[in-house]
Amino acid sequence: MATIQPRTLQGFRDFLPDAMLARESIMDGARAVFRSFGFRPIDTPALEYLDILTGKGGEETDRQLYRFEDHGGRQVGMRFDLTVPLARYVAQHIGKLGVPFKRYHLGTVWRGERAQRGRYREFMQCDFDTIGTSSLVADAEIVIVIHELLRAIDVGPFVIRVNNRKVLGGILARHGIESDAASVLRALDKLPKIGHQGVAAELHDQVGLSSAQSDAILEFAERSGTPDTILSQLAGQVRDSELACQGLEELEQVVHAARAGGVPADRLELDLSIARGLDYYTGTIYETFLVDLPAIGSICSGGRYDDLAGLYTRESLPGVGASLGLDRLLAALEELGRLQTRPTPTQLLVAYFDPHHLHDYLQLATAVRRRGIAVEVYPEPKKLKAQLKYADRQHIPWVLIAGEREFAEGKCQVKELATGESHLLPWTPEGRELAEFLTDRLAGEARS
Repeated sequence: MATIQPRTLQGFRDFLPDAMLARESIMDGARAVFRSFGFRPIDTPALEYLDILTGKGGEETDRQLYRFEDHGGRQVGMRFDLTVPLARYVAQHIGKLGVPFKRYHLGTVWRGERAQRGRYREFMQCDFDTIGTSSLVADAEIVIVIHELLRAIDVGPFVIRVNNRKVLGGILARHGIESDAASVLRALDKLPKIGHQGVAAELHDQVGLSSAQSDAILEFAERSGTPDTILSQLAGQVRDSELACQGLEELEQVVHAARAGGVPADRLELDLSIARGLDYYTGTIYETFLVDLPAIGSICSGGRYDDLAGLYTRESLPGVGASLGLDRLLAALEELGRLQTRPTPTQLLVAYFDPHHLHDYLQLATAVRRRGIAVEVYPEPKKLKAQLKYADRQHIPWVLIAGEREFAEGKCQVKELATGESHLLPWTPEGRELAEFLTDRLAGEARS
């Protein structure tokens, strides 16, 4: 039989242990933050009926959708985000869930887009949403959660940018181009990538706006200043649009509430160019950028979607939420040299070179493990040199060594590989002294 060449599909990746441990560390931090705000975990299938997914994110998202006919002849698609499945989920189960319903969901999604830096065809999203309330308290809380989340996982300096689709909609209506709103918003969303001239060309050549219309839209979108300055300037300019005035008022409430919730002024900006490419957003929208690497794009985005669940139920289920793009964040942290990786979670290797004491090794490993230390027992009675080499290659910081002499003396050696220093400790089946010693040393390493 011919050997099959091992390979992965373009846009898809394998994760080695060091990368996977870094991913799981961020995921664990995200779960802790989400739970601290009262969000509850859910999960949904990777596959949905095709009509559940299509037409929800826009034409481009529909083109990127992985779709096929299953063995039962059903048209199905792989979820392209976690928000559309959430809308279906709450419409189906809201009677059991109650409102407001706060959920978080860490899951893989798929989009057949061109693979590039920080963008893959299979990627992980870490979503958090509040369903069943139109209160702007929920909108402001999303900003606060984003801030606490990125603080907790220590990404370095970042800025949260906020806008409101109603302000954008009102401005478009004011210039008589509300019928082209979806195309205009998708073009505006590309402003950080293709710049002023690129967006102006797209608005003129593809959307069909006049030069005056595209200039007016871009002048509005590229306005800069503090949130208070922008809000003050816009107040006198949008008073002829009820929709824009409503959006402006919502923005002001969200900004002030987020500040009250502990978001510093230098981490919160108004960015009128933010449109978010997905069609289902209706109000507040969010994007978050790393100050030292803005070009990689938003690492945590979202917004309010008051009508999405209405596609599946007559019950009013407005929602608001955001999603941490785990893979893009990891790519950014790696590029910035801030990604701390290690190939194993093991903190102590119990060397096995005396077969007569195998059960003693296993007993001690279990006792120390139950005291909170990650312990690995080497599986074969090889020479100590080979086992130390294994520990060094895997970056295991400590190795326990106990042979016939140590057992006779009721002692064990604990070797620190980084320094080569050995410490002689009492051997006891319950492992209390060993666990206390390692806990103290590992805590000191973490502090340093």
